Parts: sequence; structure tokens; C-alpha cells
Amino acid sequence: MNLFRLAGDLSHLLAIIILLVKIWRTRSCAGISGKSQVLFALVFTTRYLDLFTTFISPYNSAMKVIFIVTTYATLFLILYKFKATYDSNNDTFRAELLVIPVGGLAVLVNHEFSVFEILWTFSIYLESVAIMPQLYMISKTGEAETITSHYLFALGLYRALYIVNWVWRFYTEGFYDWIAIVAGVVQTLLYCDFFYLYITKVMKGKEMTLPA
Repeated sequence: MNLFRLAGDLSHLLAIIILLVKIWRTRSCAGISGKSQVLFALVFTTRYLDLFTTFISPYNSAMKVIFIVTTYATLFLILYKFKATYDSNNDTFRAELLVIPVGGLAVLVNHEFSVFEILWTFSIYLESVAIMPQLYMISKTGEAETITSHYLFALGLYRALYIVNWVWRFYTEGFYDWIAIVAGVVQTLLYCDFFYLYITKVMKGKEMTLPA
């Protein structure tokens, strides 16, 4: 494992922790898209089914468990523990418009036509667009809390670091996975406007708003 992948994993984990702490401390999930969190739960569930069949390293297995557990814990807080604070009126992105096409694409374009491979490919494709309900929700409300902005920045940084990781692996190992690379680039592009607003506003102590 190289430094870029480790930094990406830690950034991803930091994003989830920021979100969990934000919800627990404020006793509110206002401004958080439950639909995006459902999609992320689906991503990790379909990607890590090999947890019980394939062992790579203690680190790999531990991170799989951590991502699954923390994502479902986030969902529990949003949909049950603090359900009264969940803003379902603004969380209206039609997630099925992402899941169905992505599922079809995973069946058609994959490395190997097997159940585990198709599910892994599905998770890669879905992760690239899973943040869209959250970004749509922010654009509807016109603003995002600072802590939510930190969560999104850490999440976007994770994917950007993974792109550097792929470049590093290509030049040092000759390894590349074009499905993961293309999906990762798409995911990073979705964050571009957000990165700009984060750097020009949030890091200067201003309130972050997105155009409606």
C-alpha cells in the first residue's frame, strides 16, 4: 500500500466520523441526505461481500468492517434515532434514477461476468454518483452547515487522493483498473464546484451556499 491510498482511506474515514459526530453532538441530521447515505450503504454492502470469503490483510478486513458499520450507524441515526430532524421535504432526489442505470451498466461492462464481480463493479459505479442526492439537497436549500461542508470536502479529497494512488500504481507497478479510474474521475468531477466554494468561502470563515 502506498501513502496516497492510505491518506485516501483516512480521509474517507474522517468524512464518516465528521458526519457521525455532527449528528450525535447536535442531536440532529438536518441538512444530511438520507438517500445519499442509503446509496453509500448499498455501495459498501455490495462491494464487501467478499469479507467472508477473501482475506487480503488485517488492515483491509478491518477497513471493510469499519466502513460497513459506520455507514449503517449513520443510517440508523438519520432514519430512526433522530428521524424527527430529518429534512425529507428537501431530500427529494430520485435515487432510483441512479441505481437502475448503474445496475444495468454493471451487468454490461465489467471485468468478469460473475456475481461477485458484477456486484463489485456496481458498487464502483454507484459510489461515483452516490453523493448526488446530497449535492441536490444543498442546492435546494441554498446552503450547507460548515460541518457538513467539512464532511463533503473530506469525502471528495478521499477520491482525489485515490486518483493519485492509481497514477502512482501505474508508474510503479504497471497496474491499472480502468473501471475504477473512470468512475473515480467522474466522482471527483462532481465535487469540483464544491471544492471551489469550500476553498473560497468555508476556509475563509464564510457561509457556504450553492446556486439553487
